[in-house]
Amino acid sequence: MEISGAEIAELAAKSAYDRKALDIIILDLKGISSITDYFVICTGNSDTHVQGIAEKIKESLDEKDVKLWNSEGERKATWILLDYIDVIVHIFTKEAREFYSLERLWGDAPKTTYDGED
Repeated sequence: MEISGAEIAELAAKSAYDRKALDIIILDLKGISSITDYFVICTGNSDTHVQGIAEKIKESLDEKDVKLWNSEGERKATWILLDYIDVIVHIFTKEAREFYSLERLWGDAPKTTYDGED
């Protein structure tokens, strides 16, 4: 059974929430970007926390047979990118998130804040 981009984004957000990620949002980029359909953006308190969030997301999506196509930034861990084609997950430290400000760059995209409620 194939899982949709929206379901992947929701599962990634839930996994980040389960690892105590902060300020979790989902940007719906359908019709706005040819890169992907969704961004999931969240923040960790430290490099180690960012790595832990990334590991939890990878484990959760792997359990659903969602293939990780590419990942970047795992050694430095101030910004880890997990590319699932239809969904790209960005996990930042607070400083990196403020610096790159993806929400501002994609400000025209519909935004959902994930707070753990279904």
